[in-house]
Amino acid sequence: MSQRVLMKGNEALAEAAVRAGCRHFFGYPITPQTELAAYMAKRLPKIGGCFLQAESEIAAINMVLGASAAGARVMTSSSSPGISLKTEGISYIAGSDLPALIINIQRGGPGLGGIQPSQADYWQATKAPGHGDLHILVFAPNSVQEMVDTVASAFALADEYRMPAMILADGMLGQMMEPVVLPEEGNVTLPEKPWATNGHAGEVRNIANSLYIEAAELERLVKARFERYAEIEEKHSRHETYGLEDAEIVVTAYGATARVAKAAVRDARAKGIKAGLLRPVTLWPFPKKAFEDAAKSAKAFLCVEMSMGQMVDDVRLAVQCKRPVEFYGRTGGIIPTPAEVLAEIEKLAGGAE
Repeated sequence: MSQRVLMKGNEALAEAAVRAGCRHFFGYPITPQTELAAYMAKRLPKIGGCFLQAESEIAAINMVLGASAAGARVMTSSSSPGISLKTEGISYIAGSDLPALIINIQRGGPGLGGIQPSQADYWQATKAPGHGDLHILVFAPNSVQEMVDTVASAFALADEYRMPAMILADGMLGQMMEPVVLPEEGNVTLPEKPWATNGHAGEVRNIANSLYIEAAELERLVKARFERYAEIEEKHSRHETYGLEDAEIVVTAYGATARVAKAAVRDARAKGIKAGLLRPVTLWPFPKKAFEDAAKSAKAFLCVEMSMGQMVDDVRLAVQCKRPVEFYGRTGGIIPTPAEVLAEIEKLAGGAE
């Protein structure tokens, strides 16, 4: 039987990556994700891996590109301002059709902002992770265990579809300690990568490239990429529900905020209010159909975020304006409380002014 161990979120992410076959990590320290890089600095050299603290976030993401092009399973991590610096490299990785895992332990912004938890990078992750026509896989776990469980599947899907994947967490999840069950060590088989750059090692000399001068050729490649994106949307959107069967008010939240929202839904149920929770687990692809289905019977939606409102736009699009979608959020690093969310649910139910 697998043993449960108490781990900090950042360190659990790192260990999960190691057990998923990651042996290359390039990064730069920034609060509140530094423990992840520090863990990799100790762990990887002991198992023949490569940890390198780059001179900047820009350098780190380009090292990720190079390692991925060579066929390595590679990861980087940062927090909000650092991810902004990496976005050019993320676009190059996407444009070169390369897999990589990027961890964003979000902090408050804009600018340097603060070091407290935030979810204000939703737009960046899902709409503009880099320039050009591209998507990246975006996962939003809501516990340390789910972060651990997400790592292997994020790597696997990134490899399958040859594209970057991001785990979008926040300072609360990165810093909290919870008991987790880790995957067994040595129980992973990495996929073959016939496209990897191999120098003179084989008959085929592959090239990793995102520069295409001919417009028609670039259009063909982008369209082919979007065909893969459509397949991902069809097959790999994920969500979780709680009390949704008869819910008249659907509360939606992701990541750590979904834990707060779930507590508020339980409190609302105790007061006789038919509330339920719909939690997106993937932010891209967004679980549109789950929201469409919920809108058939719900009277209203309440979107709760640690931001001024970013996912709320996708919720409104998903329900196609068939039901009202209200928003409640805290920002600057403040976490909403269950009591605050309950008060908003009561307002929608007509039980409070």
